[in-house]
Formats: sequence, C-alpha cells, structure tokens
Amino acid sequence: MAKNRNKEKSTNQGVAPMDTSSQAFVSLTRPDEPQPMDTSEGKATNLGASSINRKINKGMQVRRTKSLRKKKSVARAISISEKNEEKVVRMKNKKIRIQSAKTLYE
Repeated sequence: MAKNRNKEKSTNQGVAPMDTSSQAFVSLTRPDEPQPMDTSEGKATNLGASSINRKINKGMQVRRTKSLRKKKSVARAISISEKNEEKVVRMKNKKIRIQSAKTLYE
C-alpha cells in the first residue's frame, strides 16, 4: 500500500496566523519591562478524606455496575425471545403462503 509520501503536508491546516500588530498585544508583552514573579501557593489538599470518599464511591460503583449488568442481560434475553417469536410468526406465514400457492396450481 502507498505511504502517502506525495501529499503536501501543511503545518497550519485551518489555523489562521496570530495578529501581533495590534496595540493591545504590544502593551501586554513588552520585552523591556520585567515580569512579576508568581508567588501564589497551591491549595493544600487533605488526602485522608479524599481517599475515604474514593473507597465509598468505588463500592457504590461496583453495586451500580452489577445491577446494570443484570438489567442489560435481562433486556438482552427479552430481545432474543422477541426475535425468536418473530421468526416463528414469519415461518408460519411463509408456510401458509406456500400451501395456498400449491393449492392454486393443483
């Protein structure tokens, strides 16, 4: 199979170039002014409480998935039985059509 070597590769597919000529952009990024250093600290998290919540959520999730699997299997069984019933009805109709056609030509 060909490896698409002849196709032109465009680096900017559908992306317009950034407009750097506006005054707003120039005022935001002046190279001669020093930028202030970010000294903000992140929020400390309590790992103990979050791990307890995760365990509880996982337990609930297992029960939920188990019941969901049961519901899906029941729905699948119902759909299969309905398909089988439809097949039986179709076969009966086919048999009736064949018999009526035979009686017409005899």
